[in-house]
Amino acid sequence: MSPKSLHKMRSEKIRERFIEFFKKKGHKHVAAAPIVNKEDPTLMFTNAGMNQFKDLLLGHQLAPYKRVISTQPCLRVSGKHNDLDEVGRDTYHHTMFEMLGNWSFGDYFKEEAIGWAWELLTEVYQLPQDRLYVTIFGGDNQDQLGPDQETRAIWEQYIAAERILPFAKQDNFWEMGDAGPCGPCTEIHIDVRPEMVRQQVPGQLLVNKDHPQVIELWNLVFMQYNRLATGLLEELPAKHVDTGLGLERLSMVLQAKYATYDTDLFSPLIEAIAIASGQVYGREEAIDMAIRVIADHLRAITFAIADGQSPANTKAGYVIRRILRRAVRYGYTYLGFEAPFMYRLVGVLTQQLQAIYPHLEQQKAHVEKIVQEEEEAFLKTLTMGLHRLDKIYQTLQESNSSVIDGATAFELYDTYGFPLDLTMLIAKERGFTVDEIRFSQALQAQRQRSKQASVAEQGDWMIVMEKGNFSFLGYDQLEVTAQIVKYRTVKTQGKQAYQVVLDQTPFYPEGGGQAGDTGRLVAVEETIVVFNTQKENDLIIHYVNRLPTALTTPVQAIVDQERRVPTANNHTATHLLHAALKQVLGSHIEQRGSLVNDQLLRFDFSHSAKLSPQELAQIEGIVNHKIRDNIAMQEDRHVPFLVAKAMGAVALFGEKYGDRVRVITFDPSFSVELCAGIHAPVTGQLGFFKITAHVAVAAGVRRIEAVTAGAAEHFVCQQINLLDTLRELFKYPKDLVQTARQLLQEKTILSKKLAVYEATQVQSIIEQLRSSFQTVYSVYTMIARVELPQATALKQVALALKKVGEPFFVVLVSAVEQKPHIVVAISEDLAQQWSQNAQDIVKKLAIYIQGGGGGSPTLATAGGKEVGGLPQVLQMAEEILKENMENKAPSINS
Repeated sequence: MSPKSLHKMRSEKIRERFIEFFKKKGHKHVAAAPIVNKEDPTLMFTNAGMNQFKDLLLGHQLAPYKRVISTQPCLRVSGKHNDLDEVGRDTYHHTMFEMLGNWSFGDYFKEEAIGWAWELLTEVYQLPQDRLYVTIFGGDNQDQLGPDQETRAIWEQYIAAERILPFAKQDNFWEMGDAGPCGPCTEIHIDVRPEMVRQQVPGQLLVNKDHPQVIELWNLVFMQYNRLATGLLEELPAKHVDTGLGLERLSMVLQAKYATYDTDLFSPLIEAIAIASGQVYGREEAIDMAIRVIADHLRAITFAIADGQSPANTKAGYVIRRILRRAVRYGYTYLGFEAPFMYRLVGVLTQQLQAIYPHLEQQKAHVEKIVQEEEEAFLKTLTMGLHRLDKIYQTLQESNSSVIDGATAFELYDTYGFPLDLTMLIAKERGFTVDEIRFSQALQAQRQRSKQASVAEQGDWMIVMEKGNFSFLGYDQLEVTAQIVKYRTVKTQGKQAYQVVLDQTPFYPEGGGQAGDTGRLVAVEETIVVFNTQKENDLIIHYVNRLPTALTTPVQAIVDQERRVPTANNHTATHLLHAALKQVLGSHIEQRGSLVNDQLLRFDFSHSAKLSPQELAQIEGIVNHKIRDNIAMQEDRHVPFLVAKAMGAVALFGEKYGDRVRVITFDPSFSVELCAGIHAPVTGQLGFFKITAHVAVAAGVRRIEAVTAGAAEHFVCQQINLLDTLRELFKYPKDLVQTARQLLQEKTILSKKLAVYEATQVQSIIEQLRSSFQTVYSVYTMIARVELPQATALKQVALALKKVGEPFFVVLVSAVEQKPHIVVAISEDLAQQWSQNAQDIVKKLAIYIQGGGGGSPTLATAGGKEVGGLPQVLQMAEEILKENMENKAPSINS
């Protein structure tokens, strides 16, 4: 496809046109779901646009809108959608991608979906029709389904019959799972090969053949059947449409590129990585592959962390850690990054996408911090691990073997933090393989040992008395007489403790976001502290540091009232806050997590926009008004679930409910919720409610933190004291805000003046150094320590000195804010003649300042911790010059 054959439409405009088009067709634009899927236990990540509509498609919920569109970030790195190993090796695989989609829930069907898809692609995006192909379901004997002639007939209104290609069930029949909604799909493909190549091989022969330039753009799924548990199909009473259009591929086509990495979705990141590494993208495949890996993986990592999933050792967190470590390893091996670098790229991505995904910019600092910490941790072990691998390869070569045994691969995993796929990747690059079966056996053995160790540390239950029923009395009493039924030893934080089960207890176990009770067990003259209460298999577990002397003697179980009361206050405040949010922001507000203890309350809720100061004040006002109304708690226990729902009770996110539930009401027209937690008897007990923080925690999820009663009073007093201190510092100005603004303006002016002064200072240093070059071994040489206002100026000075003549060798060091820095610059001819280039030299010098660095063969930098090592750096630089030049004497060409 000629670059002139298409207009160069930027990705922002592509999204915008898609949304505008379907809005005009009566679709509701809904926010993207978080890329981390915490609501569906069958998925770790959102891997398709339909994930957030799964309950609607299954019929578990009524659709609030009949027609919907979204732009959804998706992550496919596990299960059958595992592209991780291919990412970077080619120019079109990705871990994270954006899916543009439109849905119909029992509204329009095939004719409208196909017609609108064709209209959008050919009229709005102006794709050439002669390059488009469509696939349809060709039938399946097992399901007793014939070819989808209805879809074919519709397509024949728009495209030639020979461009409509039937495919089998594997390619053109979509199913959500082993049972549930399913149906035929039709895909739109495009051939973007050069015209000369197209004439040699028809595009029809390459559809669905994984050709990188004959690609699927859009999949239209028609859910018209229900797969029964028996495997048979039945017609759905309401038919749905679910479509997915890949933004990366569409951008590649509309921007006349042959690779998705060449589009504006990736080019800012690729350019930033190339600059940071001193490399040029497009010259060397190994370098290009590393840059592609980092660009792709950074997108996935940033979205995942911003949506609440930090790297970890298990489940979704482990997947994110694998992706991050794969990127770090490519940067280390191919681009010379020996210090954390990826976190510096987060800002490039957040700025690029802030218009469509503003939560990325809001979470930027958090993402940068997490990524930097992960990089630092992995880089510490990466060098040792690679050194261990080198020894392994040497041993294998000596024994004429090409297989790394599973125990060795497990050692790399267990000791150095190398995931199996990373070891396999490095091995493949060197022509080796890994015994995956033996690795799995070693991993399973370790898990079994851990399980046995856990059992040993937890101990077996010791039965004190036989008891079948256990009672929780904590709604009505804070003290009861109880009998110890059983106990076992445990270790918490390395110390021995005990878990105790009572026949009846007033202690509320941690659950529903509320912290577990603390208190004491009193037996005769013994007082035993209960430091935590948990729930396990419907048993309430009390954690204590020691057991009573006489286990069969009844104990007084007493809850710590000083901690219980503020906890109850904060739980009640959570309900009032939830209701106030719905009143101010709308009925779409849903709880997405909570924390309630005696110090504060934290409430996560679904909402896409940042709350304004006016909205926050209004919410606070409503809650405090309800507190002043001193509303009595209405508690209904053992209510049938359906009856509770009919009462208008709100079921909270993440909670499981049985057939009988507890309903807590504070004014039937205001707050009615299903809740098993502890509450204040009247709202007046809360005293005062104050919001202390409001932040975004994920896409479409925001968090409010607040305090009540004494904690709220303390918070307000602190703020007043702070204002009084500021007034005193500013000599009691009439307008404190205006005074602060004036100071900030003055600071900005002074900062600009300082920047000009520093630039002048740096230029003066450059001029001084230019006149101080020495000719050593016929090489223009500058080995010196300079005093600079900022570390970035060191590289600037070295670049300026490169113009003095060739060949040249420059090593400059500086201490800025008690931190040492090094820059090495050598001419290209020396980099080729010597056994070591600038990258090699700076790594050798960085040892003396306890640091590391990297760069290009002709310019490299390093930073470290030990300023006292700078004189040794200068001395070693002279030795390096001498070592490389003693037997060489190139002529100077000024």
